[in-house]
Amino acid sequence: MTDQKQKLTDQPRNLKVNSWDRGQLTGASEEGMLAVVMIAEGLEEAANVTDNAGARCPNRNIEFLVLEMVRWKDSLHTDEENVNFARLDELNKVHSEEEESPHMQHVQTTLITTWEAGWNVTNAIQGIFVLGLPYALLHSGYSGLLLIILAAVFCCYTGKILIACLYEENEDGQLIRVRGTYEDIANACCRELFPKLGGRIVNVTQVMELIMTCILYLVVSGNLLSHSFPALPLTERMWSAIAFVALLPCVFIKTLKLVSQLSFLCSMVHFVLTFVVITYCLTQTHRWSWASFSLSVEFEDFLVSVGVIIFSYTSQIFLPTLEGSMKNPGECRSMLNWTHFLACVFKTSFALTAFLTWGEETKEVITDNLPSALQTLVNLCLLMKALFSYPLPFFAVTEILYACVSQRNWKSSSKLILFAVVFKSSILLLTLLMAMFVPHFALLMGLTGSITGAAMTFLLPSLFHLKLKWKKLMFLEKCADISVFILGVFCSLAGLVCSIKGLLKAFGQK
Repeated sequence: MTDQKQKLTDQPRNLKVNSWDRGQLTGASEEGMLAVVMIAEGLEEAANVTDNAGARCPNRNIEFLVLEMVRWKDSLHTDEENVNFARLDELNKVHSEEEESPHMQHVQTTLITTWEAGWNVTNAIQGIFVLGLPYALLHSGYSGLLLIILAAVFCCYTGKILIACLYEENEDGQLIRVRGTYEDIANACCRELFPKLGGRIVNVTQVMELIMTCILYLVVSGNLLSHSFPALPLTERMWSAIAFVALLPCVFIKTLKLVSQLSFLCSMVHFVLTFVVITYCLTQTHRWSWASFSLSVEFEDFLVSVGVIIFSYTSQIFLPTLEGSMKNPGECRSMLNWTHFLACVFKTSFALTAFLTWGEETKEVITDNLPSALQTLVNLCLLMKALFSYPLPFFAVTEILYACVSQRNWKSSSKLILFAVVFKSSILLLTLLMAMFVPHFALLMGLTGSITGAAMTFLLPSLFHLKLKWKKLMFLEKCADISVFILGVFCSLAGLVCSIKGLLKAFGQK
């Protein structure tokens, strides 16, 4: 009798485990019914089971069999439910494979906090563009103040919908992260026609945007050093090479946690810079004049202002990786809210006080308006900001490219480390060479940035969101996505026209 009881106990347990194996779910219903029949047939025998003293123990044995039936109630799913579970299991399998890909291993070993993710976003949206905001107000007037606020709202929104594209709902309405990168989102949208084309286009766009950003920081560093030490007989290219030496440790950065710490330092430098400029402007309140603001603006100048203001908020290119590296991904939306709100407050205060102080004399880079003694201090702060900003785009672009070229399995960990160092060093050297030898780089960056920046910030997030979530979106959400897409097209065309005109003018002067 003991053997019969043990057989009755073991059989459904093994059956239950097998029914939940990958690819075995469709047979769970029949096996579950068989287990219930077996348990029912054992009720009479269980009622006769006795303990060591020979007394009948019906309650204990019936309780045991009821527990077995409770354990097996999960096996009684319909075929449709089993298919849903199989589909969810496959989604989780795909997601786990994405997480174990080579370019995500570094990120996963050390997760970052919400604050650290916030510093990275702040680093991205409080960049060098901030110095041109007062000049943008000169050409946009009161509409420029409204643009600063609206740009924060739009960019925060596109960041949220891009993160939403990483998730799908299961049959219980719970959100499951089934995609890991911007590339995965693009592949999901293009799966029906071109399974890999979307991801490749996104990767190329990301690489162009990130490398251009890295080069810009080197160009800016050389310019700042040459203006800070004009007495030294060194050209801007030589100063860029010196800044390059300071950036060599970036080759050994392996995790986003270290990048987050550098982003924190960058943000602190930015706050000091903003505080110094605003404090000086507050000492010049006797020069303030609201008459400097104009209601009528030149259309072409307004387009330039739109580009400067909107692209000072771009961080979408980093968001999928950042969100996937957070300890609490559910806090990503609130993190985007407070980072963009604070950025909007700082940018509005900075641009408004600076423009009121210098009015029509406001220069393209506001630091050129400062007194010489204060200008040197601010330039050095900007240099530190540029150097601390460099690791974030550099880390992102090396992770993308490294995943593309490191498909082979390395037998030796030392060879893998050596390859990673050589590879990252090559990317770092490439940014220096382009910064030193590409003519009119700033204009070329404006040309590519007007296409890639608008695409990554407005066009693709709204398009992907509409494609993946169309059936679940409300009417107003669809209108919002379409409006953002139209705004992206406008910004892209405006930046393209202005950049081409600038390039033609620059080459025509030769």
